[in-house]
Amino acid sequence: MLFKYKTVDTAGASKEGNIEAVNKDLAIAALQRRGLIVVSIRGDDEKKLLDRNIFEHIPLKDIVIMSRQIATLFEAQVSALKAFSLLAGNTENALLAKLLNQVVDDVQAGFPISGALAKHPEAFSTFYVNMVKAGEESGKLTQTFNYLADYLDRQYALTSKTRNALIYPAFVVFTFIVVMSLMFTIVIPKLTQIIQESGQDIPVYTKIVIAISNFFVHYGIFVLIFLIIAGLYIWRLSRSESGKTYLDGLKLSAPLFGKVFQKLYLARLSDNLETMLSSGIPIVRSIEITGAVVGNKVYETILKEAEEAVKAGSSLSQSLERHEHIPPLLVSMIRVGEETGSLTQILKTLSSFYKREVDDAVDTLVGFIEPIMIVALGLGVGILLASILIPIYNIAGGIA
Repeated sequence: MLFKYKTVDTAGASKEGNIEAVNKDLAIAALQRRGLIVVSIRGDDEKKLLDRNIFEHIPLKDIVIMSRQIATLFEAQVSALKAFSLLAGNTENALLAKLLNQVVDDVQAGFPISGALAKHPEAFSTFYVNMVKAGEESGKLTQTFNYLADYLDRQYALTSKTRNALIYPAFVVFTFIVVMSLMFTIVIPKLTQIIQESGQDIPVYTKIVIAISNFFVHYGIFVLIFLIIAGLYIWRLSRSESGKTYLDGLKLSAPLFGKVFQKLYLARLSDNLETMLSSGIPIVRSIEITGAVVGNKVYETILKEAEEAVKAGSSLSQSLERHEHIPPLLVSMIRVGEETGSLTQILKTLSSFYKREVDDAVDTLVGFIEPIMIVALGLGVGILLASILIPIYNIAGGIA
């Protein structure tokens, strides 16, 4: 692979050029052996951020399929180098194919599979890499990739169900906002003109609707600017550690949705721990990785504290029971698992239990929200029209 580099020598003179190497690490090492300090280095196939296609991504489903295929090839006694080469040549996702080709180059250069995968955190999480590393150390790579495929499949199904179930309510809310905005800014002002020119007494409820309409017509742009600024503020807040913690705490305390999110993260927590402990990863390391990939800062903090407590000699159940976001049921079940030596089986049971809880909660929530949204949309539009059309009917009746 050809790399373009910028370097400076010990005298401070800059130099640019190209170097051929199997991968970036070997290219850097070769330049350093020449006594050069590497300022920047980029492969021909690497894209600058501004040139990158914003639609390029690797869906979780593709990683699931890839993991399953690797396990199948390993079972057929195909070498790691050949297995990744075959997958790179047969995957439909161009970004994943490029990534797998880079993995092939790294493995060929002597990197372990886990080390090669760790260079691509956008596709392979810390959890994934550590599972592969554990499989390499135990000699159970085939079983590990099957574990990973099963785990990612469960997470994909759980997350997809939760996300997809909320699409329809979100669509109804969006439609409601659009319809009301059009009514207040376009339809009602035209009808208001007819009512005011008639000279008749205007009912109080109609005056309220007209006042709201006038506000949006004259000050709607300021409302829009405020919403944009608020959206940017929330986005910026979500980029900071304290902001993420605050927003993730709001998720767990939100009415109706809070319990769903809590069960979702508990299912993920239990599943992560069970999968890693079953693969032979030590409990302290398992807790650390689970905290990094659980996806919620509140639970990440809880697991960091649990990690420190377990290092100090406490049991996992004792370290978790002091936190309000960890339900007593989970603590009790983990304690039973620790006392009976069946912690992985207990965690598997907890994962299945919370997954069912999420499924049931989402189904109930969607079944509850959908009719309320539809009724609210109908009532909102109906009240607005009635407030304006009744005076118009009175005008027509007076003329007749």
